[in-house]
Amino acid sequence: MEREVIEAELVLPTHMKFKKVQMYDKYPKGQSRSRHWKHLKQILQAENYQAFPPDEPNYVNIESPPSMHPPKRICDITGYEAPYYDPRTNMRYANTEVFKLIRALPNDYVQRYLALRNAAIVLK
Repeated sequence: MEREVIEAELVLPTHMKFKKVQMYDKYPKGQSRSRHWKHLKQILQAENYQAFPPDEPNYVNIESPPSMHPPKRICDITGYEAPYYDPRTNMRYANTEVFKLIRALPNDYVQRYLALRNAAIVLK
């Protein structure tokens, strides 16, 4: 027995009832949906930083008190947080693979890595 195919036009609603803010209400047809970013100069003009006291830290003055938190130790090779350091080379490392790499490096390479961190010392 063959089934009859019923042709019908599928009627979809113009908006979903469960959404609170409809996209067609928020952005009428033809309106741009892109986000507008402000440059630092525009932010500074809008915030009127000249009215703030000079000792309060903000975007304009970079003099702020030192951090009360200890600095994070970062792996010299990978850039991840490094809980360990090699006592022979004083390089910080994140895992055992990096430690093997550090031990295989020549001394001049180790000195260059330490110089990047401003911790250059003379290795024996």
